[in-house]
Amino acid sequence: MFAVKNNPIAAYQRVGVETGVGSADPHKLIVMLFEGARLAVAEAALFMQQKEIAMKGKSISKAIMIIDHGLKASLDIKAGGEMAEQLAALYDYMTHRLSVANLHNDVRILEEIDHLLADLQSAWNAIGTTQSAPTDNAQSDKRLGLIKA
Repeated sequence: MFAVKNNPIAAYQRVGVETGVGSADPHKLIVMLFEGARLAVAEAALFMQQKEIAMKGKSISKAIMIIDHGLKASLDIKAGGEMAEQLAALYDYMTHRLSVANLHNDVRILEEIDHLLADLQSAWNAIGTTQSAPTDNAQSDKRLGLIKA
């Protein structure tokens, strides 16, 4: 942990994320959550292969937190209806599978979750490219019920 605190690359990445969050519209924030979850899953796979059990657990916990307290928490179930409910169920499935992967050191489950996150991220990015301006993206996402107002 000490090495991370004194690591200039980690500090640079932390500042980059904090700066990005401060200037991002709601659509971009969801993109950043997908990126963060996928990065945590990839780190967990690496730590799993290296038999770094504590770091693996920390990375899986981070992925679960991003999915549950970021992606799932941002859903507006009332406005999003069935689509938002299905996404919430998928996020629950992912967090459960990540727990199983952690318990059984199963890299294949991590690959499955990364694939699901990649598909959702791709779809989310496609929503963003159909709009002409960032503010339009956020308004569209709110109307779809995919993010809270």
